[in-house]
Amino acid sequence: MPYPFVLPTTSSFSFSTFFTSDSHPSLPLSASTYRGVVRETLKSHKRLPPSSQSSNLSSVLQSLNNYVPYLLAVDAGLSGQTVAGEHVDVVLKSTPALEWRPTISDNLVPGREMARVKIQSLEYEIYFVLSSLAYTYTLLARASLLPLYSSASASPSTEQRTAAITTATRNLLMAASIHDYLSSRSETLATDSPCLDIAKSTFRALTSLALAEATLLAVLKDDPYPAAVAQDRNKNDKDWMIKAPEIPKVRAHLFARLCLAAAEHAANASSLLRAKVGKGKINDNLLKYADDLRRTGRGKACRFFGIDAELGGQTGAAIAWMHAGLQELGLGSGEESSKKGLGFSRLKKDWSEKREDKKIEKGAAWGSDAGKFEEARVLEMLEKKWSKENDTVNTQHVPPSGPLIATMPSGREIHSLKPFSAPDLEPQILESMRAPPDRNDDYGNGGSSDEEGDVQQAVGAFPGTKDDYAGHGRYY
Repeated sequence: MPYPFVLPTTSSFSFSTFFTSDSHPSLPLSASTYRGVVRETLKSHKRLPPSSQSSNLSSVLQSLNNYVPYLLAVDAGLSGQTVAGEHVDVVLKSTPALEWRPTISDNLVPGREMARVKIQSLEYEIYFVLSSLAYTYTLLARASLLPLYSSASASPSTEQRTAAITTATRNLLMAASIHDYLSSRSETLATDSPCLDIAKSTFRALTSLALAEATLLAVLKDDPYPAAVAQDRNKNDKDWMIKAPEIPKVRAHLFARLCLAAAEHAANASSLLRAKVGKGKINDNLLKYADDLRRTGRGKACRFFGIDAELGGQTGAAIAWMHAGLQELGLGSGEESSKKGLGFSRLKKDWSEKREDKKIEKGAAWGSDAGKFEEARVLEMLEKKWSKENDTVNTQHVPPSGPLIATMPSGREIHSLKPFSAPDLEPQILESMRAPPDRNDDYGNGGSSDEEGDVQQAVGAFPGTKDDYAGHGRYY
């Protein structure tokens, strides 16, 4: 958590070939220049090993933020709108031709990347660029949270943990605002988008997904149990938990309501992502993540209702809530585990947990379970502790978990999205572009749009590699 998005890549493009401006002649060239930087940055980022990509996100963010004002200035000039209070005149000479490679649509050919999507509208260019910006903010949130789960070093202090969660929340809310802006902007288009990555339903789904993640982080900031479990499993940690964490009763109930709100956002995202809109479908990994995030939210809610019950002296009900939480996570209930002991499902769960731990250690593709296994560890820890107390001190009846789940209330919101403010060019920069361009715009001559340094497929592994047998060292 959050979702490990893959940044899209794009072909080269020359604005001067398709656009001209009498009021600001240098605007098309400037837009091409900054777009060229974005293209090279995304291409270089893709070539990096997964463990090194986090440190490169700042460069990606800077290149996108530098390009967006120029792109929106060209779009505003086409629409006859003002930029920074100044009239900009942009004329379309011919229909533009751009290419972007989608990353969240399902792959139609196993073993190969999605084919590039050809777009002929500057509006879709805006969608891809701003989507890339939102993905980058989400990936920055992931990078902030990694130290909280990594066992490569000692557990972070309370202050470091709070700072990391605050930073991640801010980045996720920014990503949600961008997706929400794109969703509103796409309402004006009557035609269907060329791919699901930039469809209106996808923007709405990703807004809900980012809100769900940010809501769970609001709970995590003051939730001591995940930190305690992570600390207990961290071999490099020298501090030991002396007593069980304490959560005030009122806040435990509040946290449960927040978790239910996150689950509702995730359920909405899952529904929108599965909706049949045009051709193709969303990548299975993203669909599974949205469903797992919903399960995690409801599992956490059950845990906090259990904590609330245990603080009130209802140990039996608290244990039942832990069973309900495991059931909501789709990992079976504690009732079944106590009867069956170590079965195949338990071994499968342990294997999945170890695989997720290895991903965290490598710092790549971790969190694809949306925190489901981490929450399961907390539920099992509390269920074991309370069951031991209930068996030895004050034995209470443990009710069935089904009726408890039916009594869960609705969620409660904590975040409100701030509208995304599209950046404008600085007045002095806009004024400087009234001068004619000082060089030719050759950014459309960057070679094949498919040259990204991708790993070449084995000869003969897929149709279309016949030329490789003739000694041509190039893959198309």
